[in-house]
Amino acid sequence: MQETKDASSKPKNPKKANLSDHSSIKHLLDESVSEIVTSRGYVEDTKLSNLKLLIGTIVITIALFAQFYKKKFPENQYFLIGCIVSYIVINGVLHLISYMKEKNAILFTHPPVGSFSTGLVVSSKLPRFSDLYTLTIASADPKSISANKPVEFTKSVTKWFTEDGVLVEGLLWKEVDGLINDYAREPKKSK
Repeated sequence: MQETKDASSKPKNPKKANLSDHSSIKHLLDESVSEIVTSRGYVEDTKLSNLKLLIGTIVITIALFAQFYKKKFPENQYFLIGCIVSYIVINGVLHLISYMKEKNAILFTHPPVGSFSTGLVVSSKLPRFSDLYTLTIASADPKSISANKPVEFTKSVTKWFTEDGVLVEGLLWKEVDGLINDYAREPKKSK
């Protein structure tokens, strides 16, 4: 009977990353940070993701039209040129949106319900061949009067993982929760 209680008290599916894979570590940390932020009452803002999906769908549709057009090559060369040019232009717009707006962002949020603050932009960086993970929380609308100054921390990922690659969520939760609290504090007014 005692064995059953001990077995059920362990986490069923611990989050695990391949410690020799940089992308695996960053993906797991980003996913966990997103869960922590949304658990604090911030709802994910999916407008940018939906826009990117719409543009991607348009690009794929153009490619499909070019591939399956009824006429053969010499007869459809102007149609193909139009498809290729529009594919390049629209794909360029998609990449421009990612570069200019998204940058290193892993999560865009709406403000919490009943709050007069702005939503958040949560960004992260984990440079290749480095163990230093930088997490930044900023306002989704930095020009707003209710926007606070961005806050960030840079910590070694070795603090949050066991030797087996299991994420110690409690430690990460404490760090991210503290960063959200730092952002939410009222800025000191200068005299």
